[in-house]
Parts: sequence; structure tokens; C-alpha cells
Amino acid sequence: MDHRRLAYYTDCDERKLKGVIYFQAIEEVYLDHLRTATSSPRPSLTFCVKTYDRLFFLVATNPVSMRIWMDVIVTATDEHSRY
Repeated sequence: MDHRRLAYYTDCDERKLKGVIYFQAIEEVYLDHLRTATSSPRPSLTFCVKTYDRLFFLVATNPVSMRIWMDVIVTATDEHSRY
């Protein structure tokens, strides 16, 4: 949360940065109930992060991890909006 952004990478080793999502730009975080992420390797573990200009589909490794990620992103977004 110190950086006020969520970084995402092209690989699991986090060596090559693909992009960032700034918490101030996040409008919603929600479970992909409608399965709109048709190319997701794990549709039941896919959740959405909606920003002002883009919809990101993130995939967790398990249901508990997904809930934690969603909660952390929402909390970070709420914390950022206070400032």
C-alpha cells in the first residue's frame, strides 16, 4: 500500500513488470459470476478489478487466496480514497 498501486507481472517470478493498477483508479472489485473471462484458466477463481478505463481479470490459486486478494485490494482502494 505504500506505493498506492498493484503491480502485475508476465511471470510468476515477478521479474518482468507487465503493468500497474493504481488504487485511486479502481471503481469496483467483484467475483466474475457471469464468467465473462472466457479465456481464464480457472473461471471459478477469477475476479474482476474495474478501473476508470479498463477491466482486469485476475486469477487466484484457490478460493481462500481469491477472497484475501479481493479484500486486500478493496481495503487498499478504500485507504487511498481517504487521502
